[in-house]
Amino acid sequence: MSKLLLLVALCAHYSQVSCIDLPTNYEYFTSDGIQSGLSADQSYFVLNGKTITIFSGTFHYFRVHPDYWRDRLRKMRAAGLNTIETYVPWNLHEPYSGVYDFGAGGSDFEKFLDVERFLKLAQEEDLFVLLRPGPYICAEWEFGGLPSWLLGVPDLKLRTNDPVYLEYVNRYFERLFSIIAPLQFPRGGPIIALQVENEYGNTWNNDRDYLRSLATIFREKGITELLYTSDPILNVGDQGALPGELLITANFNADAAENLDKLNALQVNKPTMTMEYWSGWFDHYTEDHFANLVPVEKYQSVLEDILAYPSSINIYIFVGSTNWGFTNGAGDSTYGLDNSGLQPSATSYDYDGPITEQGQLTLKFNATAELIEKYNSVKTRLPEATQTPLPVKFEDIKLEEQILLSELIDDYPSKIKSEKILPMEKLPINDGSGQSFGYVVYRKTNLDLKANSVLEITGYVRDHVLVLLNGKLVNSLLSRVDDLDGFGYWRLENSSILLSSEALRDATLDLVVENNGRNNFGVLSQYQQFKGLIDDVSVDKEVINDWEIIPLEFKRAWNQQLTGWHRIESRDSVPALYRAVFQATEPLRDTYINVQDWRKGIVIINGFVLGRIFAVGPQQALYLPAGLLQTGENELIIFEHFSAPEYLKFSAEPLFGYGTFIEE
Repeated sequence: MSKLLLLVALCAHYSQVSCIDLPTNYEYFTSDGIQSGLSADQSYFVLNGKTITIFSGTFHYFRVHPDYWRDRLRKMRAAGLNTIETYVPWNLHEPYSGVYDFGAGGSDFEKFLDVERFLKLAQEEDLFVLLRPGPYICAEWEFGGLPSWLLGVPDLKLRTNDPVYLEYVNRYFERLFSIIAPLQFPRGGPIIALQVENEYGNTWNNDRDYLRSLATIFREKGITELLYTSDPILNVGDQGALPGELLITANFNADAAENLDKLNALQVNKPTMTMEYWSGWFDHYTEDHFANLVPVEKYQSVLEDILAYPSSINIYIFVGSTNWGFTNGAGDSTYGLDNSGLQPSATSYDYDGPITEQGQLTLKFNATAELIEKYNSVKTRLPEATQTPLPVKFEDIKLEEQILLSELIDDYPSKIKSEKILPMEKLPINDGSGQSFGYVVYRKTNLDLKANSVLEITGYVRDHVLVLLNGKLVNSLLSRVDDLDGFGYWRLENSSILLSSEALRDATLDLVVENNGRNNFGVLSQYQQFKGLIDDVSVDKEVINDWEIIPLEFKRAWNQQLTGWHRIESRDSVPALYRAVFQATEPLRDTYINVQDWRKGIVIINGFVLGRIFAVGPQQALYLPAGLLQTGENELIIFEHFSAPEYLKFSAEPLFGYGTFIEE
């Protein structure tokens, strides 16, 4: 196709303008050079001297395999968006205190973290950027993006004007902003505005000095572009904002006029910006996935109300994505610290948005493109939106190899000796940064037990515990949703279980505790949270001391070097790892791991923890992008807490509901 015919194909729907004359987004706003960035000094946005309505969508680079970054960006531009928005997760970019990964740091998430490359790709795809660097981001992301090692710093007060906390923020921003400051629009980059903190009003702390301290750090680190805050203002007003100092923006998914009227009442003669229009919603475990879906008609109606108001907009989420590994966050229905109201989010972050987790275009994509074309008076050249190849379904694999969890614990090379129970965040590992993700094992050896001895865990398990006695599982199997109200799960306070009906001498007790996700949202007290066990453990009312503690982090390098695989001895009531190998050929294609026949655990692909299994639903298939596969042999490992099926199965589509054996 000639260049002329290609331009005609790209622009054909603009009948009122000669296709060949349409500029790109950047050409339109920079054709006379760059003199200034984004201005909010009047009732509308001005970029480089030209009026602009921001049509933006959220795309979290760290939740999408980098092989697909350009594909998703191009689709966003094809919808008519002129801007994208992304958060920056502190806990991935500084996984241990003073250790950074921005794409070459060697962490398990290394390939997902080249934020500089992502931002440059956005510019290459003709998109501006709204950047939300935190330090807290919420995002239904583990701990709201805060690194868990902060919990090991004595007396530190998260998300406050505490000088110790701010010093860690300052140190991290020094590294982050050295990368992003050169990418601001006036310096030839794509970043036109940055957010300070995130929905701080939801803390109900109303600490304006904290927000000012953050804004000062931004400026001291070379950030010159427009700064803003965002909040659900109908609920919290301007208490998470700095009126008259930073632009206030609004978050909502209904009642557009009411929200935007309130926004304009809070600040006079400023642009109207909907920073989060929620396109759909996410899933907590145990919820009905289909009840969380937002019909396209409702989505389209509210979107038009926003654009007609008129308001600039950022659609949250535009690109569906994934909480890889252990990175899902959690809510808390009780807004407390007792853990009883924990609501872990699912691995999938599809969000029912315009682009699915697997990259397919939905009816919401079409509705968005139509409305942007209707309301955007600035006509620019757009690419075509092409569909992503559909996923494939590999053949079922009969499982023939396992490692028992008890064997894994026995063979773990370095056990930490501790007189008292310690949460994972306070373990002396990772150069003093503790443990962020995975499981932690508390082992007590040489234990003499009377007949009918009872184990009691004081307080709340954080978040799920398996009890092994001499390597044998004591817990009941997960078979009903109501089991979450019983022993072994986070909802029950001061839980107890019968260890053995017979007397035992020199027994070994293992408490294997899983972190199901730290809170990502709530009042300030909810961020002082620890995982594992934090209270006393006793047998027959006698507190146990002198533990061996084993951090099962399931890091990639460790996963890839697992040895001791043997033929399956038993699948029933035996916590174990199972291994399957399958072949993939070019061209590599996406697929899903069908987990309907499993109960609880994790899936690991070629050493990388893909996500969680939880039979209480709603998610029953884990998205596996082609970028995590390799031509030839691929290794899948599943850690199952309870009982395993005979076969590992795949799917060519997402699956929702309960596991096959779960009763309501």
